[in-house]
Amino acid sequence: MKVSPFLPLFPFVPPLLRQAGRVWQATLPADALRANALDLAVLTGHLVLYPAGIVQERRAEPLPPETAQLPTEGRAHPPVVLLHGLVDNRSVFVLLRRSLSRHGWTRLVSLNYSPLTCDIRTAAELLAQHVEEICARTGHRQVDVIGHSLGGLIARYYVQRLSGDTRVRTLVTIATPHEGTAVVPLANAHPVVRQMRAGSDLIEELRLPAPGCRTRFVSFWSDLDQLMAPALTARITHPDLQAENVLVSGVGHLAMTVHPGVAAGIRHALESPGHTGESGPDSVNSGLAPEESAEDDPRFDGPASAA
Repeated sequence: MKVSPFLPLFPFVPPLLRQAGRVWQATLPADALRANALDLAVLTGHLVLYPAGIVQERRAEPLPPETAQLPTEGRAHPPVVLLHGLVDNRSVFVLLRRSLSRHGWTRLVSLNYSPLTCDIRTAAELLAQHVEEICARTGHRQVDVIGHSLGGLIARYYVQRLSGDTRVRTLVTIATPHEGTAVVPLANAHPVVRQMRAGSDLIEELRLPAPGCRTRFVSFWSDLDQLMAPALTARITHPDLQAENVLVSGVGHLAMTVHPGVAAGIRHALESPGHTGESGPDSVNSGLAPEESAEDDPRFDGPASAA
């Protein structure tokens, strides 16, 4: 994928600053203050790290075709591909990557795609090319993918619509608008933002039948995600997909990538690819509520409408 030029994270700032008023009405003041303070602190730290993530990370050259390779299945974690969100870069995964590395994941690849990307389908095609390169280089037949926000939507399109389920064992999405988001209507000038709206051609395409999809999906979503409107849009509800939705209570959009409970949940998901289903109240932290009651919670709006 193209090397991302420096571009400030200004699209994130207005929603973060407006979060206090909106969330204040949705939950207790203490929870609102805590979520706002944490997300703003993460944003500040991320702005410092952002320049370091502009350049695409260096990757080893593929092995020569004649090189003998030992079987990889059953003896090591498959490579993990990390894909960032809109107007961001690989620096957003600094802490998550460190957590995975410390717990035994040795093949971690962070990809940058250009903030000038204008089509999710094209980005998914580029992701497919990179996954093939990674498999050729490492000798693994499959990879795991972690996508934050737009990165999760790109990866899901690759898996679901471009036969990526043959290569992706587990897809973990973090704060991804699977059903479309209505936040920041003024951002509709950007074609990718329009594709992330409920009712867009792309969102409707992802609702098409996907029988036999072999990839396991795990979606981490938050009840206080200021960029997901409504919050439930970050859940995967497709009947043909093996999906597990994990509620992270009281955490904002940017803080999801640095939350230690989310990191622990991701490690668990990547270590237990055979488990699917809805998460219980203790999946990430003691503050979670059972997902079955989420739709009856007054904090959550109804289905997102096209903007």
